[in-house]
Parts: sequence; structure tokens; C-alpha cells
Amino acid sequence: MTMQKLDPYLNVDPGTMNPFEHGEVFVTDDGGETDLDLGHYERFIDENLTRRSNATTGSIYQSVIGAERKGVYLGKTVQVIPHITDEIKNRVRQLASDDTDVVITEVGGTVGDIEILPFLEAIRQMRLDAGPENVFYLHVTLVPFIGPSGEQKTKPTQHSVTELRSRGIQPDAIVCRSDEPISDELKRKISRLCDVPVAGVVNAADADSLYEIPIVLHDEGLDRFICDHLRLDVPDADLQQWSALVERVYSTDRRVRIGLIGKYVSLIDAYLSVVEALKHAGIHHGADIDIEWIQAEEVEGLLADRIRDLDGIVIPGGFGERGVEGKIAAAAFARENGIPCLGLCLGLQVMTIEYARNVLGLANANSLEFDPQTPHPVVHLMEDQHDVSEKGGTMRLGAYVAQLASGSKVAESYGEEVVSERHRHRYEFNSKYLNRFDDGDFWASGESPDGRLVEFIELRSHPFWVGTQAHPEFKSRPTRPAPLFDSFIGAALDRLEGRNPQLPTLDTSDTVS
Repeated sequence: MTMQKLDPYLNVDPGTMNPFEHGEVFVTDDGGETDLDLGHYERFIDENLTRRSNATTGSIYQSVIGAERKGVYLGKTVQVIPHITDEIKNRVRQLASDDTDVVITEVGGTVGDIEILPFLEAIRQMRLDAGPENVFYLHVTLVPFIGPSGEQKTKPTQHSVTELRSRGIQPDAIVCRSDEPISDELKRKISRLCDVPVAGVVNAADADSLYEIPIVLHDEGLDRFICDHLRLDVPDADLQQWSALVERVYSTDRRVRIGLIGKYVSLIDAYLSVVEALKHAGIHHGADIDIEWIQAEEVEGLLADRIRDLDGIVIPGGFGERGVEGKIAAAAFARENGIPCLGLCLGLQVMTIEYARNVLGLANANSLEFDPQTPHPVVHLMEDQHDVSEKGGTMRLGAYVAQLASGSKVAESYGEEVVSERHRHRYEFNSKYLNRFDDGDFWASGESPDGRLVEFIELRSHPFWVGTQAHPEFKSRPTRPAPLFDSFIGAALDRLEGRNPQLPTLDTSDTVS
């Protein structure tokens, strides 16, 4: 099975969009900058997706206009129908392969939006093209609770389905989002008014954990209903592993306080994969993760109070100068006070700058991104980009291999010495300064296979002060946490239990793997 997101906005991809506008940019192995929903897709189905799994209106129009400029249409008038709709259908079909049984495509936006109309027309045509037994339309609606009347209302669902049917699409199933479970009577009402079998009216009431939703949908019978429609001869779902995961989510008996030092903390979706990776590691260790959202620009005023009592600090990625000095101060505080610290992408860079300034005595050391006149550019733009031209031009995008140093914390975390992680950045550790950092404590513990690029850093003397140029959060899974996050939370728990020796330690021998 594979998944896809069709986004109606005109941007070619989310890569240049403001995190406050769109949340995080999720990166695939092949270097695609995609919608953050693809992160959820990968976490739930445990399959690596590709750049083809995300298509926007902008990219679709770009392809069609590019083809027109090349004369592909032989001088014909280029129109929304059939040229744009054909390109949308082509994007869906591109995911088909001999190894794929089902393609799940989400059309983003809301029924009734102007920009969504070509997508609705394209998927309407898909049933005609592929045959009714090979296409299943699932419509997600809201059943709100109206406080003054004390009842749940089906009117939004009725109107939404009416609008969808006016576009020629009759939903085969309706998933009803609601605060509280809806009654069987309400399901029958929706069934009658929307011309959907009762078995196809499914309730996804709010749950305490997102990872409970697959079990909720299974209990509602949605999986079997879809498989029967598509004539898929499959055994009953085996959710034993997933049920064990959910049981562990609700059986945590320790709370770990992690400070996330970011510049976009007013919109937590900007760090969605980081948050989920922390949760995955917490589940593995039987601990609940309590995230302290700390604005990087305010760090220096919070060092003695709010940050001192944290069990761990994460310094995530980002672009631009704003908040960098606060991140550097946080890295210094974590290093000097033995607080576990994990630096991601920009996090590695600010940890490098901090160590250069405060330990090596390289006054005003900085990144060329933030200070082009710095006397010590310990972080600089990649000198040559011929090896990354197919993955974003001036950026390193997608999966890259690293060689880890034997005996290092990162090698111990991964359990192997050759690893692959996804990247999204322009600036790198300046290897010309590497000999300056070789002071017996600082360790460039992971490098590119050719030895040109520093991929991981750590301190030998610190419980866990580790930075990576990559974004390991993108590959974390609920049942298989990202190794660095797993080790980081383990170190945070060691710090917590060192301060509170009376805390019980959960037996993790039955960890879901």
C-alpha cells in the first residue's frame, strides 16, 4: 500500500513556505519537500514514500504549461478539462507498481472550495477509467456538538455530501469526526439522507492518542467494508502489535520534561515530526513526554529558572538568524550543566559555534549564514554542490549515508556504523576547522563516506550532548523510534532518576519492536 496527498494551493511545493503558514516541511528519501501529512502517512503505514506522493496545483500547472511550451499538445487549446484533470489522474497512476495493491489518495481542502474543483473532477473520472470495483470514495465530515441545544448535528454532513454529489461523486463511506461518539440512530439518519449503507457510516470520535484511531476505525468495521468493496481477498486485520503500542501509550508511569528551543514554537506543527519522534521514544521507555515550548529569542532570560530543571533539551532545525544566539546559549547551558542535549540540523551548527566560542576560544566564531564577516566561519556554505544538484540545487535534500566512529555514542545508539538519514540544509560544519576541535573531548563521530562532511558530533565527557546534520525525526516510527531520540530520552530518564531516585523504573523487556 502507498499513500498520496493532493494539495490545491498554487505553490509548486511546500519548500519555500513559511513554517507559520504551513507547518513543517517533510522530506522524503528521494529529496522531495512535501506536505507534513506525508509524515503521518509514513508513521502509520511504515512505508517510505517519495516525492511523487505529494502533488500541488502549482506543480500540476507547471507540468502542463511546460508540456504546452514544448509543443506536446500539437497546438491544441490547453484547458482544465482534459489537460489539468488528465495530469492529476496521471499523478495518481504514477504510484501504481507491481508491488502496490492499493493507492490511498487524499484530496486536501474542503468540498466547495474553488481551487479543489479540478481535483474532484479528476477523481470522478477515475471511477469511470478504472471501474467502480477498483475505486472507493471515502468522505470525511464533521458532526459538531451544539452546546445550547445539547445535541449533535448532521446538517454539515448532509450539505457536504450534497455538494460532493453535485460534482458527480457519491461517497461509498463517510467518516464522521466528532467530539464524542455518535449514536446508532444518528448513523442511520446519515445513511438515509446521504445514500450510504449504515456499515459505511463510520465514527472517528476524538481519542486521547492519535495512535488509537486505527483501532477505532477497525472496531467500526471500516477496513473490512473497504476491502469488500474493492474485492480484496485478505485475512482479518492482525492489530496485536498496534494494540500493544496503544496499551504502552496509556501505561506510562514517568514524566520527562523536554525543552524544545525553537523559533516557530507558536505553531507546534512547525516541529511536528520532532514532537512525534519524542513521543515514540517516550513510548519505548514507558515515559510520558512533557514538552516545554521555549522561544529561542527568550532563552537567555530563562536559563537559571525554566531551563535548569529540564530533563533534556532539543535544538531543532530552522533557517535565518532570528533566535540563533538563544539556541547557542541553550547549547552552552546544556553542556556546562550536564543536561542531555540533541541538536538537529541547525542544532548541530549552533552547538559547533558554541563550542568554538566558549571552549576553543575562537572569538566571534559563527556561521556564514548569520555573519558573513565572522573571523572564524566554523559553519559555511558547501564548497561544491555537484553531488547534490539533483536534490535541490544548493541544498542537501533527501537521504545520505554516514560512517559512524566505532565506540561513539551515535554508533551505540544506531547499533551499526553505516547509517542513512534525511537532510534539508545548505550550510555545513567547516572541515577546515576540524583539527581545532580535536581537543580530546569534542568528537566528529560521523562523517560522509568520503570524509568531506561532518554528519554527527558529540562530547566524550558529557552524558548526551549530540548533534546531527540530518533530520532523524523523519524516519521515526511509533513501534520503532529513531535511534538518536531513543538514546536521548534514555539519557533524560537517567538524569530524571538521578535527581529522583525513588521513581520506579519500567521494565521495557516487552518493548514492541
